[in-house]
Amino acid sequence: MNEFKTYHPIVNFTYFVFVIGFSMFFMHPVCLSASLACGFTYSVLLKGKKAVKTNLMYMLPTLIIAALMNPAFNHEGATIIEYLPSGNPLTLESIVYGIAAAAMIISVICWFSCYNEVMTSDKFIYLFGRIIPSMSLILSMTLRFVPRFSSQLKAVTNAGRCMGRDVSNGSIIRRAKHGLAILSIMTTWALENAIETADSMKSRGYGHPGRTAFSIYTFDKRDKKALLCIVILGIYTLTGYLMGGMYFRYFPSVKTMDFSIFGLSVFIAYTMLCICPVIIEIWEARKWKAIKSKI
Repeated sequence: MNEFKTYHPIVNFTYFVFVIGFSMFFMHPVCLSASLACGFTYSVLLKGKKAVKTNLMYMLPTLIIAALMNPAFNHEGATIIEYLPSGNPLTLESIVYGIAAAAMIISVICWFSCYNEVMTSDKFIYLFGRIIPSMSLILSMTLRFVPRFSSQLKAVTNAGRCMGRDVSNGSIIRRAKHGLAILSIMTTWALENAIETADSMKSRGYGHPGRTAFSIYTFDKRDKKALLCIVILGIYTLTGYLMGGMYFRYFPSVKTMDFSIFGLSVFIAYTMLCICPVIIEIWEARKWKAIKSKI
């Protein structure tokens, strides 16, 4: 399922600007939980079951490392659990903050993985091609080059393994030779690909005045509704944050704002913002099943 990807690029980009930006700065446990849960769920909807294994491979180690490393270097906090052999205190606040920081990092990584699936290079060029043409082209080519390079490297490595020329075969010297051979092949491929790209751009008139650009994107009523909903939720969430509706401190002691209807509404708005793509995917899937059942 990837129905949200079919929306207009401005809708996709606006959504990820809000969600990724908020995920970086909102450190309230409720916000972290909502962002992490929604980001993980949406990545699984986009990539399938393999996303569960991939996400857990970096989620759990990051969570454990951050929870252990932060108390080792950060000794702030009023609740002392015990004293380390170095004489520094181990505080509850430093452990809680380490877990919160790990959740923030993991949620941002999840959202960026979703961004890479939804915001393709042609969408990025469509949005910024006329505003910052050179920069948008460079960013688009860079984002496109990384997965292509990884795919080509995998193909070359598999071919070398079939011929017994893999970096895992033979002595250290032979492995080094095989690795250098693979590096030489990939360097040659990258240079040839750059030349072909430059020739293709030149033949299509890139840089010439009056050159037009083809676009398949249209901003329809569905996009208007989605963009309006995202902007309203995003602005309301930001307003609530600036007014202290998400106040939460970790040092010197853990403290949050008192319960209020306004604070609750801000958390609901933020959760609804994060879960928008999941709702869209589930809604479209149900519509498709209803249509199929009528056939």
